[in-house]
Amino acid sequence: MSFLLKGSAFITGAASGIGKASAFALAKNGIERLSLTDISRTNLTETTKELQDQYPKLEILSQELDVCDEDAVSSSILATTKKFNRLDIAINVAGIGANGAPTADQSFADWAKVIDVNLHGVWRCQKSQIKVMLTQENLGPRTGRGAIINIASMYGLIAPPSNLHASPYTASKHGVIGLTKSDANNYASKGIRINALCPGYVRTPLLMESERLGYMDEAVKWTPMGRMAETEEIGDCVVFLAGRGASFMSGSCLVADGGYTVS
Repeated sequence: MSFLLKGSAFITGAASGIGKASAFALAKNGIERLSLTDISRTNLTETTKELQDQYPKLEILSQELDVCDEDAVSSSILATTKKFNRLDIAINVAGIGANGAPTADQSFADWAKVIDVNLHGVWRCQKSQIKVMLTQENLGPRTGRGAIINIASMYGLIAPPSNLHASPYTASKHGVIGLTKSDANNYASKGIRINALCPGYVRTPLLMESERLGYMDEAVKWTPMGRMAETEEIGDCVVFLAGRGASFMSGSCLVADGGYTVS
């Protein structure tokens, strides 16, 4: 059987949602060694067991990780390379939503928490991933030294409807895209591809929390496909960006939003 991917991969936010779907998609498509990280040890243990049961030959390193802790981020990536010898693919998924308050009523603490997890967290991870990848052998133009995929959002490209009051989330995801483009420009010549994935509404636990607040039913009506994405669909996009099919993509923002941003 011919696989799309090979080697080792590192994922943040791997215990649920897009991170978990990405882990399963990578394993399905040939990844042999997988480093899973998440702030929830309980959920991470469950995800690790599910993966191991389905893919018994898969080597898995499971690490509890708070992406707001720079030392812990660096240590987790170094532990990955120590165990697997190489970091071929890094997927930065970990993120949180906003509290739904408009800016005039938003506390700085709430704003700063979203920015710290969603933007600074990606920066911390990407910094360590780049440092490791720069030390690795360049395997040629189709593979290079490694590929990094940052999970942004369609709200990194546009503003959400006014009733969502998601300014911290929107600002953080715009920042992720800017970081992706800037570092892609800096490191493409060194054999490191960095791209962003911009999902629309995806049926994740995080988004379902918002749906219970009554936001999503109305918002999904503006999606031309008339539905949310399943997490597996976003995992398939991750596989594409991580593989040889995207070998000439650097600094790109792959949008998977059911047509929302073009409607």
